[in-house]
Amino acid sequence: MNRAVITREVRPSSLTRKNNPLNRLTSVATNNRTIAALSMSDSTTGVLGVEYSQPYRHIRLPGMSGFRPGLLPTLLVLAMLPVLVWLGFWQLERGEQKRDLLARQEARQQAAPLSPEQIESSAQPAFSRVHLQGRFDAEHSFLLDSRTRDGQVGVELLQPFHDELSDRWVMVNRGWIPWPDRRVPPAFDTPAQSLKLAAWVYVPPGKPFIFSHRTAEGWPRLINHVDIEAMWQQAGREGVIHELRLEPGPSAYRADWAITSMRPSQHLGYAVQWFAMAAALLALFIYFGVHQAREKHSDNDESNPCRP
Repeated sequence: MNRAVITREVRPSSLTRKNNPLNRLTSVATNNRTIAALSMSDSTTGVLGVEYSQPYRHIRLPGMSGFRPGLLPTLLVLAMLPVLVWLGFWQLERGEQKRDLLARQEARQQAAPLSPEQIESSAQPAFSRVHLQGRFDAEHSFLLDSRTRDGQVGVELLQPFHDELSDRWVMVNRGWIPWPDRRVPPAFDTPAQSLKLAAWVYVPPGKPFIFSHRTAEGWPRLINHVDIEAMWQQAGREGVIHELRLEPGPSAYRADWAITSMRPSQHLGYAVQWFAMAAALLALFIYFGVHQAREKHSDNDESNPCRP
């Protein structure tokens, strides 16, 4: 009895229909087109009827559009922030200068007094103490206008003084005098006898800004700034070119001289304010940029046609 023999060709598993490379590429491409079609539609139904919670959306990269301050705020911050920081460091520098000034003033006050000749030959005579002996020139008095003390307006009295020991003329500032009524001259007197005075050299930090260089006529003469060389010419004398400020004593009026207009601690306070303003400006700039970016994203989401 003959038996039928059935043979079947056995193919490798890699060549089956399911594992055929060409068929696999076709399946992947079909799935990609399906996903793309779903992402462009409003349907939430996926492949084979599976319901999804939301349609596919474009993925945003974090940090790429999370800061949108705008052109005008950016320009304002770039212009103002360096200025505020510079003002803060400038106040710190001014505070250090005032500390150095006060330290030099204290050291000069503790040093031995100088003579008028030593003042003229000194490279840095500021705050040096001077002892004088002689007489004032009562015929040539200068009144420095627009000086205030405790809210009151007055003048400072400057008079030539002849030092008998050195035979030199010096310009001595005797202090502040009130001048409440400008219709009458300020009242002051000049001692006629020989005096012994203690003073110190005042050197201004820089030349003042002068609106007008006009001077009044007659004596006592009203002036709006101290120019020692010009004052000697007006008085017809030659003398030391530095102003000497009288220390408190019988021949002085109100001689509570301020070494600096601002203390070092005040400069530090102003520096802190400038730095705080710079930090606040930078913080507002960052907040505004982040807030603008969030509003932009919210508007884009509302206008997106793929939004459910």
